[in-house]
Amino acid sequence: MRSSEPKIMAVVNQKGGVGKTTTAINLAAALAHFEKKVLLVDLDPQGNASTGLGIEADQREYSVYDLLMSDEALQNVVQETEIEGLSLIPATTDLSSADIELMSNEKRSHLLHDALRQPSIDLYEFDYILIDCPPSLNLLTVNALIASHSVIVPLQSEFFALEGLSQLMLTVREVRQTANPSLRIEGVVLTMYDKRNNLSQQVQEDARENLGSLVFKTLIPRNVRLSEAPSFAMSALDYDPTSAGSKAYLSLAQEVLAARPS
Repeated sequence: MRSSEPKIMAVVNQKGGVGKTTTAINLAAALAHFEKKVLLVDLDPQGNASTGLGIEADQREYSVYDLLMSDEALQNVVQETEIEGLSLIPATTDLSSADIELMSNEKRSHLLHDALRQPSIDLYEFDYILIDCPPSLNLLTVNALIASHSVIVPLQSEFFALEGLSQLMLTVREVRQTANPSLRIEGVVLTMYDKRNNLSQQVQEDARENLGSLVFKTLIPRNVRLSEAPSFAMSALDYDPTSAGSKAYLSLAQEVLAARPS
């Protein structure tokens, strides 16, 4: 990977409600806080990352759907956000039919890979591209895995947390064997962690025992500010920079930055 090439990371877990979009928004905002140029690709038809960053539905003339299905120009789909250094390719509900529409396209699994590597992306000088994946292992998620250098897996600190993780790891392995040999696990981040709860502590112990150094040191706490921020169309770092949730995502960003050779 060239040093000037943006590092592309998919934020993925086929299970819903694990803090995936919260992680995508706030990790992207935290990397921007450290003066990195970041693009967040909202690949979830629900468009929650787009809404959470203040891009309402009527502001999404062009979306990631147009980028994938109509080969729309990047300058038409990349939007600036209120956060300095953070850009967004928004999603709309149009994306929900993409799985079916893509079936007849022989390049269906590589569309996002090709879109994010077209020469015009160099004009933006992004350091990082994060992809907020849908909560399923569908064709859109496969596109994200093929397009990415690595994956970040949010893991909710609850019972059954490790269930489903093995299927995700198998999918990553299959993509590595067939279409993206260099794909690696950036890390697993424990979310909604409650240090007062014995169950959270047990999940952390199990995750570290089974996954070792793949688990980020940072724990994302269960934090009301993280829950409130999207309703104000803000990242937690902008909504309440002193909150425990904001501080945790800054810490996670520092781990991600430290893992990349300068």
